Amino acid sequence: MSHEQTTEYTTVGKTRFFQGEGHTAALFRIEPGIPCRHAREQASELMGYVREMTISGLMDEKPELIWASHYLSALAKALMDDAELGMRG
Repeated sequence: MSHEQTTEYTTVGKTRFFQGEGHTAALFRIEPGIPCRHAREQASELMGYVREMTISGLMDEKPELIWASHYLSALAKALMDDAELGMRG
């Protein structure tokens, strides 16, 4: 077995999401210890929702869906970024 197959990589808990004026207060951060495979699966699922919400928001002229999809996409990106850090070992 290769090292990659025997090691379960986990998130490192360093990725934070900032929003708003000045970007001084983090709204959330990814917790350390989440299996990277799970974090990536969840990010993919969130991006599917982002896609649907964005289309619905545009077609139905509902800007609140666009904003919600913006925040969900930020969460998905944070999950992916932190999983990437964890997989670097």
